[in-house]
Amino acid sequence: MSSIELTPSQKTILRALVDLYTQQEGAVKGEDIAEEVDRNPGTIRNQMQSLKALQLVEGVPGPKGGYKPTSNAYKALDVQELDSAAEVPVYHDGEEDEDANVQEISLTSVHHPDLCRAEIHLRGSVRDFHEGDDVAVGPTPLSKLVVEGTVDGKDDTGNVLILKIDRMEAPAEPPEH
Repeated sequence: MSSIELTPSQKTILRALVDLYTQQEGAVKGEDIAEEVDRNPGTIRNQMQSLKALQLVEGVPGPKGGYKPTSNAYKALDVQELDSAAEVPVYHDGEEDEDANVQEISLTSVHHPDLCRAEIHLRGSVRDFHEGDDVAVGPTPLSKLVVEGTVDGKDDTGNVLILKIDRMEAPAEPPEH
């Protein structure tokens, strides 16, 4: 399948659908997506038509209906479709954020002696995170890595937090084989 070029608006809406679908484990109403991305429900309906045409979204009829992402949606967003994603907790100002799960941690400027940054890709919205907030992620399943830092920026479209790292720690015991 060739890669699909989505507009930033389509990406934001599709990502919100995938996140809500993962949380609810069922069809997502357009109004819920509209609320999540702070847009008009009519705009969501229009965008859903184009996302359906791209075979990224299925409509689910009936009172419990709404929208659900297709496997192509996960590919278009480059998100692994996991039945049981490992839970990597996110702590926001000391409180666990129940709706967020770490999808990927990218260490960006580790070569800089004074400034180390990490990009934290979340499954869940970064809308409630703001510059200067304290964030801790981890421990990760395998290496038990914990990253703590301060939000230095964010990308709402990609659900990415940019952290200025204050502390990173992984236990020294040898990994299990």
